[in-house]
Amino acid sequence: MSSATRLSAITLCAAFAAGPAFAHAHLRSAVPAVDSTVTTSPTSVAITFSEGVEPKFSTIEVDDPTGKRVDKQDTHTAPDDNKVLSVSVPNLPAGTYKVIWHATAVDTHKTEGTFTFTVK
Repeated sequence: MSSATRLSAITLCAAFAAGPAFAHAHLRSAVPAVDSTVTTSPTSVAITFSEGVEPKFSTIEVDDPTGKRVDKQDTHTAPDDNKVLSVSVPNLPAGTYKVIWHATAVDTHKTEGTFTFTVK
């Protein structure tokens, strides 16, 4: 095997070995949608991630316009899909709500983010 062929084989193996190490659970979609306005209060906030998440180490917090936490603190994954994380919320009056999420992917990588939605 020539040194160029050997180097190509080593590079290819390294690329495949490193691939899964860079997987993270990124927000793909949310209900209510990111920066959306809804006309009725949702019963929950759900986030779909690009990877499965560990429910014990992942959270969604919903804060009202004054910064007070209003969700029911029952963050959980969907029974049939560990890429979907949700939290229940009470009837929300009109206002803009901040969603703060922390996700630990099944491969243990952590991501976090925030977004808002408005109830009219």
